[in-house]
Formats: sequence, structure tokens, C-alpha cells
Amino acid sequence: MSDLNKPPLDAEDRRAVAPVICYPNETLPVPQIDLYRSARATAQKVDEVLVPPRDARSFRVPAGQFFRISSVEGSQVGDLNLWNANNLSERFYSGKTRALHGTHITTGERMWTAFPYLRPMATITEDTLGWYGIDAFGGSVHDVIGTRCDPYTGNLLAGSQYHYCCHSNLTRALADATGMSLAEAEPFVHDVLNVFMCTGFTRDTGQYFMKASPVRPGDYLEFFAEIDLLGALSACPGGDCSSEHSSDTAACYPLKVEVFAPADGALDGWQSPVPNGYDQSHGR
Repeated sequence: MSDLNKPPLDAEDRRAVAPVICYPNETLPVPQIDLYRSARATAQKVDEVLVPPRDARSFRVPAGQFFRISSVEGSQVGDLNLWNANNLSERFYSGKTRALHGTHITTGERMWTAFPYLRPMATITEDTLGWYGIDAFGGSVHDVIGTRCDPYTGNLLAGSQYHYCCHSNLTRALADATGMSLAEAEPFVHDVLNVFMCTGFTRDTGQYFMKASPVRPGDYLEFFAEIDLLGALSACPGGDCSSEHSSDTAACYPLKVEVFAPADGALDGWQSPVPNGYDQSHGR
């Protein structure tokens, strides 16, 4: 063993160095939550989509409207993809959302779009699971750390050919919404917001874990659409993800998506955010 593989004499001092937040977020644009809530009080429901268990459905939300994801029958988690409805290349960026807000997001925090746009696409305005916080295992809800259950990892780890995991569900939903083939749609499917899912990292091995979701029928997560959105939501085949996440045996339940339009004039003074102002010269 090389001497470099051995702990140095000051190993404990090195471990004891205080961390530094990579992206201090005090200068982020502050969402106009009071305005959003005032507008929401005037809103009427204009659309509703029921997502069947072990399947996905798409929905559309114009900028300035709200959408709510609800548990309606039993404990169920959902995998959410969002795109700019007018440009599928601008889609949810879970990694940057995680870097800006943390591993799990809640009221007042935002879903951000991919480079080169990097702007808010949806702001969480209500979260009935906001009480959960961070538990003794380091778990919390609505994560932006998991990727989505998919058939490729299942095949890698178990040699399986499972077709109703969230990745495949979202691929079918996007293809149906756009008229693309499955092969055309699949590259646009991306890492998700795991709605209602309770997750974290183990303290000893650093592995991604899941545990039974605390979601109850009637719980919901509500968003304000900052730009025109195309969404797809998968009701995960793992149900509440208390045991496994690609399963034909787990108890699974539908999820409901509702869209609400505020009254005319309720958002006076609000403007949809513009794409990021970086000049894209990249030093040339």
C-alpha cells in the first residue's frame, strides 16, 4: 500500500473542516408568493387528468396558471417531468434545482430549466407534506436526487424486461402528447421531481434510500407555471415505495392532476421569466 493510501497524521483535522455552501441562494429572484396566492384565490378549474396506477399521463399548463398533484385513493408517489411546451429542449434540470435549493423542495422553491435557459419553470405554492421536514434517517419528501425507475437499470441488475417503470411510462406519455414515436420521445425524458416520495442517503454507505411515503389521500403539491408547460406524471409502480419501485405486486393508486386558471387581471404586474442572461460566448 502506498503511503498516500494511509490516513495522514492530521486526518481528523481534515475531516473537521467546515463545509461551504456551493451556491448561496440569497440572491435568487424571490417568487411573488403573496401575488400567486391572491391569484389562486380567484382561480377556476379548467382541466383534470387522472393518472392510472403503473402508468403516466400528460397535461398542459399555460404560463400564469396553477396545477395541483393530489393523492386520491391511497399512498402513492409520482415521477414528474416538465418541458417548455413550445420547446422540448428546455426541460426540468433536477441537478441544478438540487444545487440551488437542496435535495428536496417545498413551498417557495422552484423547478429550474436546463442550460442554456436556466430560468424558473414552476414555483411550489402549496405543500401539504411541508410538516414532514427531515426525519432521523435523513429522509424527506419531494426529492430531486433520484433519477426515475427505469428498465435499463433493472436489466443491468436483474436481467429483467419490465415495461411499466416510470421512465417507460413517461416515454409513452410524451409520445402520445406530441405524436412522436417512442424512439423520438425517449431522449426528452429526464430526471424527475419525485412527488411525495420519501428518500435520502444512508449515513454509513452514502446510498440512495427510499421509505414508505407519508402521503395520505387528499395531500397535494401545487405549482404556479412560470412558463408554458407540458408535463407528464407517472404513478410509480412501487406505490408508496416502502419496498421496491418496479413491481407488479406493490399496492398502487392513481394520482390526480388539476389545472386552475386565475381571473383576468389577478396577476397584474407579473411577467414570465426570460431565459438566462449569460451571453454564451464561452470565452471566445
